[in-house]
Amino acid sequence: MQLSDYQMSAARGFLSHFELADIELPSIFAPLEDAAANLSGLMSSGRVRHWLDQLPDIDLSQFAAEADEDVVRAAMVRLSFLVQAYVWGEADAAQSLPANLAKPMVAVSDRLGQAPLLPYSAYVLDNWTRLDRAAPIALDNIYMVQNFIGGDDENWFVMVHVAIEAAAGQALQLGCELVDCAKNADVAGATQRLEKMADVWVAINAAFDRMPERCDPYIYYHRVRPYIHGWANNPALPNGLVYQGVDRFGGKGQAFRGQTGSQSSIVPAMDALFGVDHSADPLRAFLDELHQYRPVAHRRFIEDLRDQSTLRPFAIAANDGALKDAFNAIVEAVARFRTRHLEYAASYINKQASTGPGNDTDVGTGGTPFMKYLKKHRDENRAQVI
Repeated sequence: MQLSDYQMSAARGFLSHFELADIELPSIFAPLEDAAANLSGLMSSGRVRHWLDQLPDIDLSQFAAEADEDVVRAAMVRLSFLVQAYVWGEADAAQSLPANLAKPMVAVSDRLGQAPLLPYSAYVLDNWTRLDRAAPIALDNIYMVQNFIGGDDENWFVMVHVAIEAAAGQALQLGCELVDCAKNADVAGATQRLEKMADVWVAINAAFDRMPERCDPYIYYHRVRPYIHGWANNPALPNGLVYQGVDRFGGKGQAFRGQTGSQSSIVPAMDALFGVDHSADPLRAFLDELHQYRPVAHRRFIEDLRDQSTLRPFAIAANDGALKDAFNAIVEAVARFRTRHLEYAASYINKQASTGPGNDTDVGTGGTPFMKYLKKHRDENRAQVI
């Protein structure tokens, strides 16, 4: 396996190979791009829908069909933020999306093979730029390009995810090499790469540990989280969201899952590589569904990794102490990551005072109960050492 076959690299992992600030959208997109650039101001007015309703009804079908994928992905970032702001930017959720947003959103998402709302890829993977292009992708050298209302907490929340994704690139590269080591019964090579991967996971977990530095749980719950929900299993949108002007939806509400860190492909890739499985439960069903919300190339990577990796049976059959210890160290490192996620889910969501339908403290932004099952998946992960 080669990362380049999946639009990935060791330096960036699942992050975009472009930087959003470098992408110039065509002139037809200008009104939408101007609205996205001033989205914080529009939302602060308290009547963001009034302003977004005035946007022209632009036909992006030709653009979506013909533009380079990088440009379409940049358009997806801008459009999906506008869509989320329209639905969640006022006191009550909008039950329908006007055609001037619905049709462009569907055109762009169809081209990318993703759902027509904000995905993790548009929120995080494609929504960053380095301040110093000669320096690494690191927390002191990146910024979030497209915001909702902006501010340190919103920026930091996304920046930490970008830093995690960048750090994970080396683990994904080592994962590809470990597939080959297992196929070739290379015990020394596999052990060496697993030991290197342990250092990578130290960096990943260190980046994740920094979330509370500049993202306060109260601010996150009240000023960041409300805008990234979807319209599946959401009491504020009991019939889903109507996409006006989109013929194939027939005027019926659509129930799509909201943006969530569970759409990140890092942990599923590690599960695929290490042969970690989870017994049936609502979270597993939810995560299986979320797989379709990932970029197409990232789906293929996880699927191919699961199909091709024989690392677990190889490590068991080798009966080598050093290999076994190195294998188990990574299983435990991923379990630690899951533990931190569980702790953040508790402090940033579950322990907050509910603001009512649409921002439930017991339901994740993807639309499923999470606390009980996050712990179960962590425990299942930890139990599958060899």
